[in-house]
Amino acid sequence: MKPIAWRWRHLVWALGAVAALVSCGGGSDESKAPLPVGGGGGPPTVQPFAAGLNTPWGMAFLPDGRLLVTEKGGALQLLSADGTTRSAVAVSLPGGLDTAGQGGLLDVAIDPQFGNGQPWVYLSYSQPGPGGVGTAVMRGQLDVNSPNALTNATQIFQQLPKTSGSSNHYGSRLVFRGDGTLFVTLGERFEFAPAQDPDSHLGKVVRINSDGTLPSGNPTIGSTPRGIWTLGHRNPQGAALHPTTGDLWVGEHGPQGGDEINIALAGRNFGWPDVSYGCHYGSNPCNPVGGGTHSPTFTEPLTHWEPSIAPAGMAFYTGSMFPEWQGNLFVGALAGTALWRLTVTDSAVSAREEILGINVRVRDVAQAPDGAILFIDESNGRIMRIAR
Repeated sequence: MKPIAWRWRHLVWALGAVAALVSCGGGSDESKAPLPVGGGGGPPTVQPFAAGLNTPWGMAFLPDGRLLVTEKGGALQLLSADGTTRSAVAVSLPGGLDTAGQGGLLDVAIDPQFGNGQPWVYLSYSQPGPGGVGTAVMRGQLDVNSPNALTNATQIFQQLPKTSGSSNHYGSRLVFRGDGTLFVTLGERFEFAPAQDPDSHLGKVVRINSDGTLPSGNPTIGSTPRGIWTLGHRNPQGAALHPTTGDLWVGEHGPQGGDEINIALAGRNFGWPDVSYGCHYGSNPCNPVGGGTHSPTFTEPLTHWEPSIAPAGMAFYTGSMFPEWQGNLFVGALAGTALWRLTVTDSAVSAREEILGINVRVRDVAQAPDGAILFIDESNGRIMRIAR
């Protein structure tokens, strides 16, 4: 299949201008950056890697290069390393699955010790139960030689309380830390205030052990240990570990505008619903929630968007295929139907650019073993491959 032409719109976000970019109406004084210098082998191209998927949501590579992909309706697919074949992996989700609205089978992650006697696969999903629905996490073992089912399925976490007021905002990215503990991002289920409640899982990032127990080193938040790592989140649908610092970076949706990228350091509070650069619903012109500025009470985002792009899965690039992109952060956009490349300098976003010509809802992003970049085209049930 002929590769699709590649085009870029370069949007530099100067650090000194961030404070001025707080309106919800879109537009800014961003200037154009030069094209990235090629790393040899010609310009990047994008072409299909796999097709025929049913609302794909998350993906994770096995050590042998095969790819696990979740489908929102509840299926788990295993793709060959070249994407040409796939087979279903049977899954029994403890407590059942609710697929209404934004719910369903969501993210997937592989145990860091998968190849060393710990063949665990971790799945997050929207689980019904007393009080409504909430995000849950289970794990099961996968036999790589006969990968037709996840066995020994066990629930290791559930978001409490479950709520019944909305079928939105599950968050639900799974990211393993360097010490083997697991971060789980959790939306506030469109309930607003509980994001600030230290005794609720809503609007939080939690850190747990791979078996669901609570690790040492979590901040003291709330009256009962619940694994809470950070709070004040709205709907964090993107998360990735910085390859140098080991810190968790999180992307989350604002209300009308105010989508954010944050560094989720232990104990930080990111302000929702008390403050956001997004607009109060129905306000025109924009009336930023809480005045927009987060500091000094809450942690400022590294960068934010107006209007909303609805950031989804994201990944730091560490491969050799695109040496000019080393350390960059790639962020999928749902409402923005695009893929964004953010230049990261130390612990700051120094520039960003939107990749044109994508025009699909980008649900997740991952780096392939060969250094290519894969992204989920949710709109057409495909996985696309960026390579040179």
